[in-house]
Amino acid sequence: MGNKPLFDIKTQIDALYADYTDENAEKIGELQVQFEEMDGWNADSNAASMLSNLGIKEEFHYTLMADLDGKQKVRVLLAQALFGNPDVLIMDEPTNDLDYETISWLENFLANYDNCVIVVSHDRHFLDAVCTHISDIDFGKINHYSGNYTFWYESSQLAARQHAQQNKKAEEKKKELEEFIRRFSANVAKSKQATSRKKMIEKLNIGDIRRTSRRYPAIIFEREREAGDQILNIEGLTASLEGELLFKDIDLNLAKGDKVVVFSRDSRATTAFYQIINNNEKADAGEFAWGVTTTQSYLPLDNSEFFENDLSLVDWLRQWATTEEEREEVHIRGFLGKMIFSGEEALKKSNVLSGGEKVRCMLSRMMMVRANVLMLDEPTNHLDLESITAFNNSLKNFKGSMLFTTHDHEFAQTVANRVVELTPNGVIDRYTTFDEYMQDKKIKELRDKMYTVKA
Repeated sequence: MGNKPLFDIKTQIDALYADYTDENAEKIGELQVQFEEMDGWNADSNAASMLSNLGIKEEFHYTLMADLDGKQKVRVLLAQALFGNPDVLIMDEPTNDLDYETISWLENFLANYDNCVIVVSHDRHFLDAVCTHISDIDFGKINHYSGNYTFWYESSQLAARQHAQQNKKAEEKKKELEEFIRRFSANVAKSKQATSRKKMIEKLNIGDIRRTSRRYPAIIFEREREAGDQILNIEGLTASLEGELLFKDIDLNLAKGDKVVVFSRDSRATTAFYQIINNNEKADAGEFAWGVTTTQSYLPLDNSEFFENDLSLVDWLRQWATTEEEREEVHIRGFLGKMIFSGEEALKKSNVLSGGEKVRCMLSRMMMVRANVLMLDEPTNHLDLESITAFNNSLKNFKGSMLFTTHDHEFAQTVANRVVELTPNGVIDRYTTFDEYMQDKKIKELRDKMYTVKA
């Protein structure tokens, strides 16, 4: 329960009323005073409001937890944690599986929360909106920074450059002293000086100067050829799932250089959209055509079918090589190395990888294919912040066209130049930034209308 003290008092009151006697009337009165002081009479309406703000529709407010789906359960558990107004609120990846509106509400709630919040998150926008301090675990210790995530990131990058420079100078000094010792240790006249310099080496403590544990992958998407002006044309595309309409009458023309964030209030809609335009599923109606000069590369939400064999990562990636040069192990290892699979790691079996390792393998594959159109369905899932940052920067610099879906606000805002929203009543399509789209009052009214079920 979200507020256990309040719940316990309410339970006691109900039990005493169920067995009401003159003797327990005084006890009931005392408990009701406590209940009122804890704002108990408004608890039900406050709980309902919080559930609604976290995306649980009113029709589910009295549904048993066992009857909710996984995503709904996560939202209810989040509401439970917030409702008790604890002195210390500890949250581990609270934005997982939440939509933009819900994340925005949570950001505002936590930014105005009076008590202590400790949060772990890979959502950079969320961390910027919520955090006043950052605790960074690196070099075997915790460093504390005042400020939000962006301030920490810029500070840590500066510290890393200074640390690397310090390492370089110390190592150069060590080599210089070692060379002096080697040359003069046998010379009686210089032996005392050599001994002195040996002590200087010991004071340098080269072994104590640790490199950062963070590794940023080198994600670089190149195109084998430039696409023409016609990229993708979609007319009247409609899809449903088990009789439930996901989107209807989608007309869309993807132009050269478009970087489109595709989203919907129903995440099943965006996944179905990608599956259809990649010929993995059939649409209920409509058609689409890719431009003849396009080559496509797709990162699906569910990549499990790519990792059902027990190939080494070198052999796994070799499956998509098209020339003898690309089949060479040194060439394959180059792409794996960019995604931090080096040495023996490149010989790991593909069917024992973690979620993050699978995504990194898929990105190695996409880099090697060198397509001029990228399609990405929740690409930041399972990735750490270093990989997300490198991925984000790479897509900003990509010269081709792109369709992508993400719940990472920073990703959407900094990469997309166009927003497409799929709804059961059509499509909303705007050339604008993601923030401008979400903040536009007229678009918000249109969005609410487009999701209204028509009789």
